[in-house]
Amino acid sequence: MAPRRTRATERDRSRRVLSQNFLADPAAIARLVRAARPDPDRLVLEVGAGRGQLTRPLAARCRRLIAYEVDPVAGADLAAVCAALPTATYRQADFLATDPPPEPFEVVGNIPWSLTSAVVRWCLAAPTLRAATLLTQLEYARRRSGDYGRWTRLTVLTWPEFGWRLVGRVPRTAFRPVPRVDAGILRLERRPEPLLPPAALPAYRRMVTTGFDGVGGSLAASLARHHPRARLAAALRATRLDPATPVGHVWPEQWLVLFRLLYAR
Repeated sequence: MAPRRTRATERDRSRRVLSQNFLADPAAIARLVRAARPDPDRLVLEVGAGRGQLTRPLAARCRRLIAYEVDPVAGADLAAVCAALPTATYRQADFLATDPPPEPFEVVGNIPWSLTSAVVRWCLAAPTLRAATLLTQLEYARRRSGDYGRWTRLTVLTWPEFGWRLVGRVPRTAFRPVPRVDAGILRLERRPEPLLPPAALPAYRRMVTTGFDGVGGSLAASLARHHPRARLAAALRATRLDPATPVGHVWPEQWLVLFRLLYAR
């Protein structure tokens, strides 16, 4: 006899729409909180707070916590958790639609995986953000942090201002319901001082964008359209880069050296 198929409940459908995979393993929760290491004197925004699994330990380690959860069902439990915590505030709202606070703050969250790119963009654009510790799909965290030995355009573009690190892994079995893949703890930290002068950042970003546009199949071929070949060849030699190197294999530190050599006055 074929196994009986159970009908999906409204709650099941809501979880799929909202990409909800609640963190249920206490060891994984503790690992994420340790990776976040929130500043005790700073505001923390928790994204996708769910039923408050992370809210309690985070609130105990920071000056003030604002927990965001868009789902009213999970939010009912979260509201009760926050009501018992003197430093925590619950907001049933779309985090992505909120404005960054004017004061320095940090972001921590087991974020909806379907919204990972949008949450990361929000964090990068927030002028007062100091750090973000996000539980994402492991594949995403590895790509953004260069864990494969390759680097994405977004990581290289933002490298002068932000450090990207994979600081931990969480098995899929730590979630309920259990997702199909493991998770990674991605840490974004704003540097105390940019690695380039602020006035040089637009030119650096233009160079990186040009390098990643894929023309010619290598970094050298892309940059040759905008720089004298002799100067470019000398800069590549000084950076110890083979002209045929694929753009994704160029380290962020090498991009910085190239920029300084090509744009030196």
